[in-house]
Amino acid sequence: MPEILRSLSEGRKFGFDVERIAFAMALQRLCAPGSDLQGYGWTPTIEGLPEIALQHLYRTNGFLAEVREDLEQALFARDRDLFSRELDLVFLDTTSVSIYRDTETEWRKRGYSRDHRPDLPQLVLGVAVDRKGWPVSWEVFPGNTADPEAFEAMITKMRTRFRIGRVVVVADRGMMGKKSLELLTTGKTPYDYILGCRMRKQKEVGAEVLARAGCYQEVAENLKVKEVHVDDHRYIICLNEDEEQKDEAARAAILDHLRRKLAGGAKSLVGNKGYARYLRVTKDAMRIDEDKVVAEARYDGKYVLRTNTDLPAAEVAKTYKSLWRVERAFRETKSTLEARPIFHHRDDTSIGHIVAGFLALRLEMDLQRRLDAHGVDVSWPTLMRDLGRVHAVRLEADGHTYVLRTDLQGTAHQAFRAAGVRPPSSVTMTG
Repeated sequence: MPEILRSLSEGRKFGFDVERIAFAMALQRLCAPGSDLQGYGWTPTIEGLPEIALQHLYRTNGFLAEVREDLEQALFARDRDLFSRELDLVFLDTTSVSIYRDTETEWRKRGYSRDHRPDLPQLVLGVAVDRKGWPVSWEVFPGNTADPEAFEAMITKMRTRFRIGRVVVVADRGMMGKKSLELLTTGKTPYDYILGCRMRKQKEVGAEVLARAGCYQEVAENLKVKEVHVDDHRYIICLNEDEEQKDEAARAAILDHLRRKLAGGAKSLVGNKGYARYLRVTKDAMRIDEDKVVAEARYDGKYVLRTNTDLPAAEVAKTYKSLWRVERAFRETKSTLEARPIFHHRDDTSIGHIVAGFLALRLEMDLQRRLDAHGVDVSWPTLMRDLGRVHAVRLEADGHTYVLRTDLQGTAHQAFRAAGVRPPSSVTMTG
C-alpha cells in the first residue's frame, strides 16, 4: 500500500509525506477511533510517526477522495497478483454514515438512515468482500441513494473498471429488483447470483413459492432447505425451526393481546402495523381475519433465496449465510473503526475520511489473516487492548536519550510475530 500511495501522490507539492499521514489516519481508526481533530491530538503519542499538523490530515482526506478510484483499482490489481487467487464469490451490501451538518450538498443528502438519524444528511457506503472477508471494492454514494441503485453501480463497476468475469454475486433482499437481475444476467459475461427475496413484497414468492408442498432437507444445525422452481426461476426456501417457534409464539402473543383489545372496542388498533396485518375492517365492525393469520404463518422461520447457479440447494443456503462477512466488515467500519463522527464541511474531505476507514479495515483484515495463519485465536478488541499496553518511555541519563519499551503482554508478541515485525528493543539509545 505505501508504494501505491506514493505513486499516486508523485508530482504533488504537499510539503509533507502524504503516505505517512494516510498511514497515521488509518492507524488512528484502528487504535483510537474518532474525528480527525481527535486524531491530531492522538498522533503525537505514537513513536515513529512524523510531526503532523491538523491541516495535514484535512489535506490528506481531500487527496484520498480525489484518488480513491485509482487507489481502489491499484489495490485490486495488487491483491490479485499478490495472493494469486480466483475471485469466485463476491458479497455486496450497503450502509449509511451520518454527517454532523445541517445543510445538504451534492453528496450529503437525507435518506433512509441506518444510524437512526433521519434529521442529519448522510453518505451511503457500498462494499464488496470475497469469501474470506477481504475487502475487494468500496464505493461512496449520495445519501439518498437506494440500495438497488447502489447495487447496480457496484455491479457495473466490477464489469468495467475491474473487468471481473465469472463470479457469484451474493446480496441481501434489499438489493433484489428487476433492474438488478437484468444487470446481472445480461452482457457477454453474465454473473451467477444468490439473492435474498422480499417474501411479502414479491407476489411470486408469497403466492407460489411458499405455497408449494415438499419435504425439507436438513443441511446444518437449525437449517433446512427446500428447492422450488417457478417457470425458469429457481428458489431455495430456508427454514430455521428455532426461529419458526419464536415467530409462532410472537404471533400468538399479538393475537391474544389483539383479542382483548377488540373486546374493549379499541379502534386505534387500525393504525398499528403489527395489529393491522391480522385485522379485517368493515363499515360496521373490526375483527381478526383468520385467513390472514394462516397466510402469515407461512413466513415463520423462513427466508427465500433466488439463484441461477447450479450449486446444490445446501451450498446456496450456506453461501448466503456467509453474508455475515460483509455485515462484519460494516460493523468493524462503523464501530471498531468508527467512521463517525464526521464533521467535515466539504464533501471531498468527508469522503476521504471514509476512504481512510477502509484502508484501516484492510490493515485489520491483513493482520487478522496473518494471525489465523499462525494459529492465534484472539478477538480484535483483545488484541487492541494488548497492543495498547505497549508503551515507549523516553529517559535522559548521562547525557544520552533512551527509549524504554514496556513489556509485551497477552497476545502482543504473537501479533508482532504474525506481522513479521521485530518488536522494538527493550532499551534503545536515540541520542
